[in-house]
Amino acid sequence: MTTPELLAPAGTPEHLETAFAYGADAVYAGQPRYSLRVRNNSFKDVAALGAGIERAHQLGKQFYLVSNIAPHNDKVRSYLRDLAPVLEQRPDALIMSDPGLIMLVRETWPDQPIHLSVQANAVNWATVEFWRRQGINRVILSRELALNEIREIREKVPAMELEVFVHGALCMAYSGRCLLSGYMNHRDANQGACTNACRWDYKEVQHSTDQTGDLIATSANSAVREFEPKEILLEEPNRPGGYIPAYEDEHGTYIMNSKDLRAVQHVSELIKMGVHSLKIEGRTKSTYYVARTTQVYRRAIDDALAGKAFDMHMMDELEALSNRGYTEGFLRRHVPQEYQTYEQGSSFLGTQQVVGTITDTDDRWLTIDVKNKFAPGDQLELVTPAGNLRFSAATMENRHGEAMDYAPGSGHIVKIPKPENLPENLDFTYLTRILPQN
Repeated sequence: MTTPELLAPAGTPEHLETAFAYGADAVYAGQPRYSLRVRNNSFKDVAALGAGIERAHQLGKQFYLVSNIAPHNDKVRSYLRDLAPVLEQRPDALIMSDPGLIMLVRETWPDQPIHLSVQANAVNWATVEFWRRQGINRVILSRELALNEIREIREKVPAMELEVFVHGALCMAYSGRCLLSGYMNHRDANQGACTNACRWDYKEVQHSTDQTGDLIATSANSAVREFEPKEILLEEPNRPGGYIPAYEDEHGTYIMNSKDLRAVQHVSELIKMGVHSLKIEGRTKSTYYVARTTQVYRRAIDDALAGKAFDMHMMDELEALSNRGYTEGFLRRHVPQEYQTYEQGSSFLGTQQVVGTITDTDDRWLTIDVKNKFAPGDQLELVTPAGNLRFSAATMENRHGEAMDYAPGSGHIVKIPKPENLPENLDFTYLTRILPQN
């Protein structure tokens, strides 16, 4: 078994540091103008990218520059000019999807490693072989592939490095090639400005037709209508018996809303196939998300390489994160309703909530910068790069040593008794509250 790379998202320098602290081998980040993450992206200039690349190399890690835009002419004109100073910082690879930009980079910097983005939709071995002949170093396979298809690609094109997504949000469109946001909101998903219109709730509005036959709303506010829950069973004429249920409740319907990918249970098999990189999606997620997912997938990789049986508890640990419900995606075939969550567009809260970070410690106390409400007696967990520790704090004090019944929320500093068996290094540590479960 080869040792695969664990690749984590980095939307900010803090995400980068967190990913490496929890065991990532590499991170990916991009220039907002030329990657598909315009918002929540702190790597806005050459200096920020250079600092990130330098920090990764100081730690003996890899930094991949995402440059996977589907460019229109104006971005082609400025691309080489804007890329040149970034490449002087020596990122370990460019993640690209557009054949024209790839051609320009190959002509200008023939030795620059290039990884083919998932946006290029590589779904078969012939496509992977084609890109190998163009000098591409690695192909990030489409999310729509099954395990047996990945295995066949590995066998047919053994000289190509392969990368597979194992965790994160799934797009309702084909590997993210979506037109919905651009059509409805004039914010093009393929230019990095997706509004996640597929996650919204859509309500039926009473309507009539105008003189041209177009539909017009007859009520200024659809919410005033008396709601009647609807359950619809859809059938495509060419697939009799292939039923798809759809629901609408008082919140609307979320027919295009995909569940999140969780493939930690397949890490061992992917390693046995010879997949070179296992990738976590989420450049706009929180640092806690990066910490928790990186920690779990690091352990999954290490356990698989050590020949250990899969620990189902890792599935539960990922439930601690906010999520839209989990699916294996297309790695194994499911009935259609297992891919979508029709009842809710927002994320489920998860089984744990971040309530603070550690700012100081002494022989007796942990000093907590509070993020969310918690109280003495709550079941807590410290999430640290060295491992996690569950405990309960019997008491709580403010910074003046006065007893407190609870920590109200963000902006407060409190102290709780230091638990036993605490790791020495508490950098990048999160305090979470274990939420009561119904």
